[in-house]
Amino acid sequence: MENSALVIIDVQNGMFLEGEEVFNGKVLLQGIKGLIKQARLANIPIVYIQHNESAGYPLENGTYGWEIHSEISPEEGDIIIQKTTPDSFLKTSLDQELIEKGIEHLYLVGIQTEVCVDTTCRSAFSKGYKVTLVSDLHSTWDGNELTAQQIINHHNGTLRWFADVRSSDEIRFSAKA
Repeated sequence: MENSALVIIDVQNGMFLEGEEVFNGKVLLQGIKGLIKQARLANIPIVYIQHNESAGYPLENGTYGWEIHSEISPEEGDIIIQKTTPDSFLKTSLDQELIEKGIEHLYLVGIQTEVCVDTTCRSAFSKGYKVTLVSDLHSTWDGNELTAQQIINHHNGTLRWFADVRSSDEIRFSAKA
């Protein structure tokens, strides 16, 4: 059986600020919590990606907005990767951590659909990982031309070239042998 990891991208407090909350935020958190529980029961590694922004921005390193959302807090043994670009692999230790653990298959969830989720999905594919994008557990905000749901739907279609796109109801982690 191939080794898998659950990769949670940028689910940080700054994405849930009142009045500026990411689309379907509560549903997103509940769904990710469910996958985390399933992954823990199956001894599947959980990788948290945490974006770092400069001073004055919502995800400024060390601020409340930068912290991983308390509803999905990391536990001892989880991997936390710091990044400064939309690509979770660029200038980070993510690839090395996955190689060391023998991980071949990534399940991607998180924020922001058209930026960090999209870029990380394509990058993982280019590095040879099998990727599953969890279609109902990534989110964004309304744009100028498209609603958040339209952006999510578009990316679920487009990213099929780089990943298996499956709903959270279809994901079943099984314990490592």
